[in-house]
Amino acid sequence: MKKANKHIGSDFDDFLKENNILDECEASATKRVLTWQIEQAMRETNISKSELARRMHTSRAVVDRMLNPENPSITLQTMEKAARAVNRRLTFELKMA
Repeated sequence: MKKANKHIGSDFDDFLKENNILDECEASATKRVLTWQIEQAMRETNISKSELARRMHTSRAVVDRMLNPENPSITLQTMEKAARAVNRRLTFELKMA
């Protein structure tokens, strides 16, 4: 007899929790969204990476790392500086799980 797939009918978050990767995936998704939003703001205001680095008082290498969605080690302070450099404000909200 064929064994039923235990994930049928469950949601993707359940699958990620079961594999102990939910927190990591959510953090990565948040970083990707922030990176995309900063890049969009840069395009809208015609700001280059070099100009962004100048406005953030940092190096172009830091900007490259920050805009790399695969790099999870960017600090909240760096993201806030980037948001201010493109005339945006970084906001957060805690929600019930």
